[in-house]
Formats: sequence, C-alpha cells, structure tokens
Amino acid sequence: MSPGFVPIYGAEVKFEVSCEASQHVVHGGRMSEIKSVVKRWEDMETDVLVKIFKELNMIELAPVSQVCRLWRSACSDPLLWNTLDLGLLKSNFIQTRASPYIWVDERSDRRLSKLLKLAMALSHGNITCLIFHFNLYMKDDHLSCIAGSCPHLKRLVMPAWNRITKNGICHAIRRWKELESLTMPSIAHPPYIMEEISRNCKNFSSLKIMGTFDVQFASTIASYLPNLKTLSLRCSIITKEALLFVLDCMDHLEVLNISHCLLLENLTTAGRKQIVKELDQTILKKSLRLNEFYHCMSSSCVTCQRMIRDEGLMRWYRYEEWFWRQDEVGSLAMGEDYGRLFDEGCLNLGFRN
Repeated sequence: MSPGFVPIYGAEVKFEVSCEASQHVVHGGRMSEIKSVVKRWEDMETDVLVKIFKELNMIELAPVSQVCRLWRSACSDPLLWNTLDLGLLKSNFIQTRASPYIWVDERSDRRLSKLLKLAMALSHGNITCLIFHFNLYMKDDHLSCIAGSCPHLKRLVMPAWNRITKNGICHAIRRWKELESLTMPSIAHPPYIMEEISRNCKNFSSLKIMGTFDVQFASTIASYLPNLKTLSLRCSIITKEALLFVLDCMDHLEVLNISHCLLLENLTTAGRKQIVKELDQTILKKSLRLNEFYHCMSSSCVTCQRMIRDEGLMRWYRYEEWFWRQDEVGSLAMGEDYGRLFDEGCLNLGFRN
C-alpha cells in the first residue's frame, strides 16, 4: 500500500497528514527542541473530508462511514446527497400481456431493496432529488422505503409506474410536502395523483409527462394544478384538443415544451391517427403569452424522425443511454453524465442486472 493512501474497495484516496516530528533550533547558542503538532484522522475538518468523499460512490462510502463519528457525519453531508441519480440501474424484466404488463426477477427486486436501504441509511434524509431509469420497476415496498427516508424530496424522476399501486404512490406523495417537480409516465386515471399533489405539495410547480397526453390529462392538470408553471410533454403523443385546452385554461403556465411530439387531430371513427404536420396560427398566437414555448416538428430532426418511426411511443431502449434524459427545459434536463454516487463502479460491485 502506498504511503499516505487508504484503500477503499479498490480505490485509493490520498490524505495529507502531519506526522509527529522533532526539530532542533539553535537560540543564543543553545539547542532547543520543538515538536510539530500531531494531526489525527478524527480531527480532520468536515469540509476536507466531504471533498475527499465526493470522489467515492455509495458502495465505497459504506465502509468509510463506519470508521468514526466524524467520518459518518461527513458521509451523510447534504453536498454528497443532494441528488441520487440511479439512472444506470435497470430491473431484470420481461414484458407480459396482463397487468402490470411486466414481470421482474426476484433477484432484481432484492438488489434494488438492498441498494435503497443502503442509500437511505447513508443519506440521513438529505436527498432532495431522486432519478430512476425508465426500465427500473419499483414496487410499493421500494417506494415506501424512499418516502419514509426522504422527507425533503423536491424533485422525483420516475418514468415507470407499472408495479406501483394507487395507494402506494398516494402514500408517498403525502410524505413529500416539499415536492416541486415530478417526471412521470402517462397513466390511465390521472385525477387521483394530481389531487394528492394538490393537497400535499403546496410548492409544486413543474411536471413532465412521458407518454400520451390527451384532453382528460389536460383537464385534470388544469383542475388540480392551476398554478403549474412548467409543463413538458417532450416526445409524447398529444392531441390538438389537449394542447389547446392547456393554452386556454392554464393561466399561470410560463413554460411549455412540446418538442418532438406526435401532434394528432382527434381520432377518427376508424381510429386512424391524423398527424398534424405543423402548428397552425391559432396555437402559435395562444402560445405568445408564455415566457418559453419549445416546439419542433422538423423532418430533418433526428429526434422527430425517431418519434415518427416509433409511432409516437418512443422505444427509448433503442437509442443512446442518455437520450431519454434530455429536455429543452433546462430545469428538467438531466444531461448525459450520471451521478457519482451510483456510477459504473457500483454496477461492477454487484448491482448489475
């Protein structure tokens, strides 16, 4: 082992510590001995420890947090845990024809439970942003673990709800009084979740829907979240009726993103999709009251091409791993870089499905 380094699960972290040493200084012909001050591990400043621990992922942090009380406190610092990005973690699943339309391997569930318990124990309630992959299928038990341990959650990115029940998500929302932003899939009956948010999350202002957005969804949002400021429907199927409803009825909306959406006229009696090729003047005129209005329906746009090829239901797994994380609205974009707390090193240490 190299001097000045401590090995932590294969990683080496350097600590500079003053060792006790003797120095001899001559004063007026007499030799005096001065001893340098000893710097002990447990006396290191918390800020220094936090900077060091930021280079570790949560698997590496776990044994470090057991060294002493000071290190345990540093391992739970809000600077480390503000965002927990689990965007690399996926469930091991197969699709089925019956509800919930997917089957998840029990080992995958156990790995997720183990990981969440570790993260919740280390973070000590300091997580304010949680990001999950669109192919990570949690159960109510997983969600309950999170809800009870993240009382200050402000942003939740959870694109898959297949296995989460109405009671499960409502119970979680009741615990998240500070929730401000939610990324969610399209669901069949949206009123229950919007009503729960309206009752419990007084600072809620930002919503992203990944899926189908019809007039029922639009009217639900307008009814229960009239003060919503930001709405992103990026890469979704939306009806012209729903879009007009949003522009007409959501007076407090400031930012709207319909980039790369498949905009449809009302379905015909035969159920055929009548795709709107470009926005008409009515829509453009109504959008002028918004501070920001993002739209793209270009045949030369790669994302629009993918949307059309997938018939409005984007097959995210076909494309770049970071593709689903993008958004024209800066506050909703997650970028291409994944969080340090859960990186490739965690997958290599036993959390790969």
